[in-house]
Amino acid sequence: MPSPSAPTLESVAARAGVSRATAGRVLAGYARVSEAAREAVLRAASELSYVPNQAARTLVTRRSGSVALVVVEPVERFFADSYFPLVLSGAQSQLAEREVQLVLVVLSTERERERFERYARGGHVDGAILVSVHGPDPLPQHLRGAGIPVVMSGRPYEESSPVPFVSADNVGGARTATRHLVERGCRRLVTVTGPMDMRVGQERLEGFRAELRAQRRRFAAGLAECGDFSVDGGRAATETLLSRWPDLDGVFAANDLMAAGALQALAAAGRSVPGQVRVVGFDDAPLAAAATPPLTTVRQPVVEMGRELARMLLALVDGADEVGNVTAPTELVERATS
Repeated sequence: MPSPSAPTLESVAARAGVSRATAGRVLAGYARVSEAAREAVLRAASELSYVPNQAARTLVTRRSGSVALVVVEPVERFFADSYFPLVLSGAQSQLAEREVQLVLVVLSTERERERFERYARGGHVDGAILVSVHGPDPLPQHLRGAGIPVVMSGRPYEESSPVPFVSADNVGGARTATRHLVERGCRRLVTVTGPMDMRVGQERLEGFRAELRAQRRRFAAGLAECGDFSVDGGRAATETLLSRWPDLDGVFAANDLMAAGALQALAAAGRSVPGQVRVVGFDDAPLAAAATPPLTTVRQPVVEMGRELARMLLALVDGADEVGNVTAPTELVERATS
């Protein structure tokens, strides 16, 4: 209970010259308020040192003031792959502008998934950003069925999914990487793919195949080996490809962690990079520039993609009927491996 001298929502509204309802909407973060009213309320709240009571605000607005960023991967993967913290950074910076709290959730087990669904259905979050969803996962539909706005990082696995998404131009980026290797003189090109139960893995393989066709090169199934977006997975896949194609001279890895694993496998096999084999990754993760030798890669704007995910989700939370999907451009970053 506020003390007698504590400013109230009524006193903020009176100073701003607006109704109590308008002041409440501004302080709850609603977008559908005039800019003049918003500025007046925020100025009055600052002058009065008004601090909203979150419990009371939740009762009035039926909002928690929080959204979840949900990573559907083992905890070890979250800490090993810089993609996730970069998405988190972008989303957090956007949400902070609206004073919306970000709740990080990493789902490794079925029990954790069930617990999160109960938490979300209980009104503890106003929406969810889903990252690294595999296959026809029911989680997006379960949340939407409970009336919880959802957006996804990456194109949904199912073409018919209505869930809005932000994705990099995976096909175009993979084509650029493959074309670069062809232009560098590579004759036996192979690829370490991402998981095939994710559209990102499918799309980067599709780009590799499409560019080989455009270059009048033959694609055979044996030129691709599936990885899991980890260093270990990239190393194991490259070892398999080396056993299959001892004369390989170009490797496109579908992310930088797997490209780092490829460099390890090539070094162990006595193959010099870029003298005998050229390597290109995807992401432009922080490790790319620090690799030995520094890794040529395809850059995707991960932080900005995280910001866009948060913008889209906030629009849905504010009542937008729909938001358009976003495909972010990519670019080749040339370093020493090619």
